[in-house]
Amino acid sequence: MHDYRRLDVWRRSRHLVLEIYNATYDFPADERFGLTRQLRRAAVSIPSNIAEGAGRASPGDFGRFIRMAIGSACEVETQLDLSLDLSFLASDQHRQLLQELGDIRAMLHGLERSLTS
Repeated sequence: MHDYRRLDVWRRSRHLVLEIYNATYDFPADERFGLTRQLRRAAVSIPSNIAEGAGRASPGDFGRFIRMAIGSACEVETQLDLSLDLSFLASDQHRQLLQELGDIRAMLHGLERSLTS
């Protein structure tokens, strides 16, 4: 069992959730149950999967949840791209969120490698 609160990737992904919530605050009201909800849910899944995996008994189980977090990060990336395409996000905001997401994904891949070696 790992102390997920000490993991930088968990802290950064948690902060990303706050950034996503702020970014989606001004999305159109008719997207409240569409892209807004999907994007927020996928973002929340990243730190949630890290935490759940850390609570598992084996490194293999933890690694499986890290892979799920990576999948959620890919989902967030696609939804951010769609948000840009639909003009819900400004290009500078999109770029900043993608940069943070890319850093988080790299950290997740590194954590996954450390669990399998």
